[in-house]
Amino acid sequence: MSDTVRDVLFDAHLDLAFNAQIGRDLTLSLNELRENDPVRGPRGERETACVTFSELQRAGVAACFGTLFACPAGADFPQGYDQTDKDGWKGARRQAVSQLDQYRRWQDAGFIRLLTSGAEVAAHVLGWNPQEPGVLGVTLLMEGADPLESANDLDFWRQAGVRLIGPAWKRTRYAGGTDTPGPLTERGQELLIAMRETGTVLDASHLDDASFWQGVELQPKVVASHSNSRALVSGNRHLSDEMAAEIARQGGMLGLVALSKFIRAGWNEGDSRAEMAEWAAHAGHYGETFGWMHVGLGTDLDGGFGLEKAPAGMSSYGDLRRLLDELPEGERQGVQAGNWVAWAEANL
Repeated sequence: MSDTVRDVLFDAHLDLAFNAQIGRDLTLSLNELRENDPVRGPRGERETACVTFSELQRAGVAACFGTLFACPAGADFPQGYDQTDKDGWKGARRQAVSQLDQYRRWQDAGFIRLLTSGAEVAAHVLGWNPQEPGVLGVTLLMEGADPLESANDLDFWRQAGVRLIGPAWKRTRYAGGTDTPGPLTERGQELLIAMRETGTVLDASHLDDASFWQGVELQPKVVASHSNSRALVSGNRHLSDEMAAEIARQGGMLGLVALSKFIRAGWNEGDSRAEMAEWAAHAGHYGETFGWMHVGLGTDLDGGFGLEKAPAGMSSYGDLRRLLDELPEGERQGVQAGNWVAWAEANL
């Protein structure tokens, strides 16, 4: 592993364009964004931002998977798409296309570089100098497949740069998801076959168990971009040991997500934040059980929660390096970037 990879971070899950869609200007400094942040939680509570481009650069994040996340309508996002409408996917598509345009504008302005192959990911990370940090490398991941009209729409999104798709968030037209159990739909099965044929990676995060097992049979090139262990926190949002073992068996990756609710069983808003050692316990369970080469970061630190719900000891994104101090010394370099980069070079 080169000295460059030793010094950088790779985050497999950041909702960058969705943050822009809800009014956050990620081109500001972190302090400027916090002073002017329009985002509040569903009850008006503060959600202190952790992510801007300059903060990621300062923290040493060389590359990430940046999402196209079309959000269903709800109390905290009334402008979302209507999942009950047979044409609701058109609203989902509009969100995803708008976010795609945002990534392209950021690239034109010099804030990011869009990466569409494993070779590009590896070259970008290896060329990223922590002493003179460059722009953020971004590979597109679609979180929730509702922006696709059908499997026939996959070619459009492939040409746009999407290389990973998670069919579910909650239930979509394609799959059962978080807190909404169910198998793949017929449309979902067709999509997974098309993904296999085009080499589009399956992101198993948010898939319900029934959809997961059908999904890995149809497209075994699989990762979980941001999922902690169900052995430590119950619920279908997390990976059972059997699911994690299958991902590892297929050579995939397990991304560690930073939300306290997903780190500590029974955590509720207002509780003390989960400790870094508790987050590290998820990494340790994955690493010791399934192999450390399958463990990486997928923080979701800008994904619908703020600093108040991130691990204790964090005041900004860069503080997540404290997680690495809790890990076996010989595994830290792989978890912070090397494992994801090696996986991307072999699979994207």
